[in-house]
Amino acid sequence: MNLTGNWSYPTTIKFGAGRIAELPQACRQAGISKPLLVTDKGLARLPITAAALDILDAAGLGRALFAEVDPNPNEKNLDAGIAAYNAGAHDGVIAFGGGSGLDLGKMVAFMAGQTRPVWDFEDVGDWWTRADTNAIAPIVAVPTTAGTGSEVGRASVITNSETHVKKIIFHPKVLPSVVIADPELTIGMPGFITAGTGLDAFAHCVEAFSSPHYHPMSQGIALEGMRLVKDYLPRAYADGTDLEARANMMSAAAMGATAFQKGLGAIHALSHPIGAIYDTHHGTTNAVCMPAVLEFNAPAIEARFDMAAAYLGISGGFAGFCAFVQQMNDSMNIPRGLRELGVDDTELDRLTELALADPSCGGNPIPLTAENTRQLLLNCL
Repeated sequence: MNLTGNWSYPTTIKFGAGRIAELPQACRQAGISKPLLVTDKGLARLPITAAALDILDAAGLGRALFAEVDPNPNEKNLDAGIAAYNAGAHDGVIAFGGGSGLDLGKMVAFMAGQTRPVWDFEDVGDWWTRADTNAIAPIVAVPTTAGTGSEVGRASVITNSETHVKKIIFHPKVLPSVVIADPELTIGMPGFITAGTGLDAFAHCVEAFSSPHYHPMSQGIALEGMRLVKDYLPRAYADGTDLEARANMMSAAAMGATAFQKGLGAIHALSHPIGAIYDTHHGTTNAVCMPAVLEFNAPAIEARFDMAAAYLGISGGFAGFCAFVQQMNDSMNIPRGLRELGVDDTELDRLTELALADPSCGGNPIPLTAENTRQLLLNCL
């Protein structure tokens, strides 16, 4: 099968092995002549980043790099990125990496020309209209993992370093103008990152499919995204050089982020504050929480997952689907409880409060209360 394509939904996506070579054209298409490549500290040291900078340099676009990005990026990282962007007189951003590099890069492009603090643009009501739209720089996104799907998202998650609360910052123009989705860039991902990011994509699809909101296009995308993860994540985990599996997982990641325009739910409402307080890996945290959340939501989602299971080739309906989720977690050495990630019960009240304040909780098919959220956290431990 030829896994190459040019897509314009939800934005311009140049998909296929080797297409990182088209990065200069993507920049020019987005109107960028002096890009700042933003990535995380670990990725900055890897050959794929050096190769991308070489491609830019050879095309006369320079090799400017900002890599002071933490695994859970915060406003301090953002301020440093904005300073680097303005000091270099850049006119656009290449957001390069997994969720942290993509999210921070998008925010640098968004905030470099704004006069209000980033927290004024949290995804609350119409707060996004406070932004000066004309001051938002163009963005080219290059994912190097297959998980968050932030390359096709209109928001970023930024942690407040003082309160340890993750905030979703939203604006329609944060959606990158062009995406280079080259699965060869994910070949070097170690197994535990392959698992955690892949299960993040799966969680996006599961929660979008579970959400009670009306969006049949997202519903269909979520269902097929689940199938791609089911079929190809075990292959990518077993053999990181399996390019077909890597390509299909990169598609699944973009599909999950497109689908969750329909809504997320308790998995993410729990995972965001846990990650902010305990600095856990987001996708792995989602995976640990998923079995308990599926059980909690069973009265509202059982019938629709009976249908999904049939499409996915899983016998036993909803119960069979839940068993499959646990088996997939186990096969990739995902912990069965949050305690194995360093989470304990000393912060239950704080975690409950933050989960109920997280925008994701509004998409849960069963309304979250202080009582059932606290119990759900205990069930995840």
